[in-house]
Amino acid sequence: MSQGASKNNSILIETRDLWKIYQMGSEQVQALRGVSVTIKRGEYVAIMGPSGSGKSTLMNLIGCLDTPTRGKYILNDTDVSLLSDDQLAVIRNREIGFVFQTFNLLSRATALHNVELPLIYSGDSKEDRIAKATKALERVELGDRLTHQPNQLSGGQRQRVAVARALVNEPSIVLADEPTGNLDSQTGEEIMRLFGKLHEQGHTIILVTHEPNIAANAERIITIFDGKISRDSRVTEEEKLQGRVA
Repeated sequence: MSQGASKNNSILIETRDLWKIYQMGSEQVQALRGVSVTIKRGEYVAIMGPSGSGKSTLMNLIGCLDTPTRGKYILNDTDVSLLSDDQLAVIRNREIGFVFQTFNLLSRATALHNVELPLIYSGDSKEDRIAKATKALERVELGDRLTHQPNQLSGGQRQRVAVARALVNEPSIVLADEPTGNLDSQTGEEIMRLFGKLHEQGHTIILVTHEPNIAANAERIITIFDGKISRDSRVTEEEKLQGRVA
């Protein structure tokens, strides 16, 4: 179900009047309040907002890690709003590649085995898993680190392993949550250049961040405030330049 290397203008993600309400004791917390957004295949989008704005909730819904209280979420022509937990797990594995701030790597496993994990859940043979995981690591320039464990890798290399793991199933979306948050500025810039390269190859990338200079690497910024979209605009060349300089 990957979009492959070519871009087209078909709609990949559509949310319609998406609400998420949490019950906190006797109080209701409205984390999202009627969010409607469309993201096309091949877009590079940053979701921004301060702590408590609802951006993490929106990310969890887009990533099928949670379900909306009401409203619709359509991913790749599938209405995932009302799917069961088991069905959501299948969608997550096939459609979404996750990159987290904390890497989420198995500490005693090699880079190759960490990247293989999504393929184990997909039921791929051992030979296919090794071939696909090796290719994914080569794509992020870690072909010479296949047998290294996380403690033998730098922070940037660990994040590259996480990116390779996100890519190995050829997902429809690469969903990155604060991917430079645990990295120094120079290493963070390297990771953002990697995302830029992946976007040029046709991947749909959704980047969740609170940092304007990181968001400026995207084509489009969606800003969430108090559970609503407060801004949705294309990134200007000036913003891109400022992001590179920052």
